[in-house]
Amino acid sequence: MDAPVYDPGPSRRRRIKIGVGVFLLLLTSFLVWLYRYWPQEHIVDNFFTSIQNKDYDTAYGIWMNDPTWKQHPQQHPKYPFNEFYTDWGPGGEWGLVKTHKIRASGECRGGGSGIVVEVIVNRRVMPARVWVEKSDKTLSYPPC
Repeated sequence: MDAPVYDPGPSRRRRIKIGVGVFLLLLTSFLVWLYRYWPQEHIVDNFFTSIQNKDYDTAYGIWMNDPTWKQHPQQHPKYPFNEFYTDWGPGGEWGLVKTHKIRASGECRGGGSGIVVEVIVNRRVMPARVWVEKSDKTLSYPPC
C-alpha cells in the first residue's frame, strides 16, 4: 500500500531533451535554408577575386569550370578568351575591379537550372549579375 514518491526529474529531463532536439532541428533547418546558395556564391567570389587580382586566365578557367582550358582552348568556341577579356578585363563594362561584395543570390522568377548571384563591383549602385549553372558549375550571363 505504500506508493513510491513521485519524482518529476525523469519527466522534466525528457521534456528538456525533446525541446533541445526540436530547437536544434529548427536551427539546422534555418541555417541550411540561409546558406543554400553558398556553393554558387563561393564560385562567383573566387571568380571576382581572380578578376580583382588581374589573373584573367584563372578567372576564365572559373567561368568555364575548366582550370586546364589553356591546353584545349578549341573546346570553348562560344566564348573564347579574347571575348572574355574584352568583357571582364580593364576595358570591360566594370573596368578595373578593385572591390567586390556578394549582395544576394537566388533563382530566376521563371525557374531555370541555375542561380543568379548579384555582386557589388567597385561600390557601384547597379550590381553585376552572374548566372551559375547548377549542373556543371559554369558561369554565364543570366537569362532573366
